Amino acid sequence: MFVSMHTKSITTKQIHNINMNPICNTNATYDKTMTTVSTRTLSVMKKRLAALFFIWSALATLTLKAANDNQIKATHNAIQYIGRVEHNSTSGTVRYDWVGTHLRTGFSGTQISVLISDEGESYHNVFIDGKWVKKIKVKGNTPQRIVLATGLKAVQHQLELQKCTEGEYGCTTVHAFILPKGASLHAVDAPKRLIEVIGDSYTCGYGSEGSKATEPFKLETENCNKAYACLLARYFDADYVLTAHSGRGMVRNWGDSVQISKGNMSQRYLQLFDHHGTTPYDFKAYRPNLVLINLGTNDYSPIITPTIEQYVGAYARLIELVRKKYGPVPVICIRPHSAGAYLSASFKVLQQRMASHKDVHFAEFMPGIITVEKDLGSNYHPNLSGQQKICMTLAPLVSAVMGWDIVK
Repeated sequence: MFVSMHTKSITTKQIHNINMNPICNTNATYDKTMTTVSTRTLSVMKKRLAALFFIWSALATLTLKAANDNQIKATHNAIQYIGRVEHNSTSGTVRYDWVGTHLRTGFSGTQISVLISDEGESYHNVFIDGKWVKKIKVKGNTPQRIVLATGLKAVQHQLELQKCTEGEYGCTTVHAFILPKGASLHAVDAPKRLIEVIGDSYTCGYGSEGSKATEPFKLETENCNKAYACLLARYFDADYVLTAHSGRGMVRNWGDSVQISKGNMSQRYLQLFDHHGTTPYDFKAYRPNLVLINLGTNDYSPIITPTIEQYVGAYARLIELVRKKYGPVPVICIRPHSAGAYLSASFKVLQQRMASHKDVHFAEFMPGIITVEKDLGSNYHPNLSGQQKICMTLAPLVSAVMGWDIVK
């Protein structure tokens, strides 16, 4: 149990300085009534002092237990962060808000805890030795100690902690990891493959844990780990980075009254943080082997639509930026499974424009594979079943483009 102590301690000298004699003037005339009152006062003070000693002893015991823990700063070199994060070498903390950002480390011992806080509210998936253990909720700026796993065998283990909700709702700070005395962290090998996915709510796993299509969205129903991007990465034994935000388009956001929105994905992609600041990202944290782009649903949402040139031009510029930052990395442009006539027409123009560009590919979905009854979660977004179908339609193209074997 973690206890944060801010109790002012009382020294032995201070205790002795407490005037235990209620009769301050020793030359005063003896008064029986005064003596009776003084005796009662003395009794009360003794009880209060005893209670104080009890509290102090309890806190001292808890402090000793905390002192026996091995607390390791979040910036320790045995911890690998995958995604866009901000390291603070002074405080030893790591801060991030993009959905899907995750960390990986090895540890010894029978349990591990994290000291963590959030500027809003976020959910994280906990994996131990490659297996999902639980989903934790992080809320509030005050660092809190959360037990990630306990009762493990006293051998080497691996931890993965994944932020599975979006930056719009919370920005997480990892302060430290806490291990039993004598235990330690160690670096572990990362997958040799890395996929970056630029997308919207479909990529975020918005509503993927919802029970039905008509159910309103709640943050606890969002889980990027059950969305096609993470499913596809695991299928090919690859790591992943998600730069995605629900309701955002290439140039226009959901339901906006203008053709080019502020805070669209073309702009956010340049940032270190999704929603908590506009600090430019330096594109040095990772270099993907493959980039997937799945944007357009929100661009062509109701009220008004961008022109074909606005959408296609921004899409082409994003591909050019990806190539400039990462080199000649293959890019797969995904036509969203829910695309209507306008988006489909714009997508065909994009295909024509990019025809001469090497290693730019296009993915189309089989019509009618997503059903309302079985494949949609909250707010008519794909649930796990629907996301699995999306993943399965992309796997053959990824295999062909990258030369990665289809899993037998």
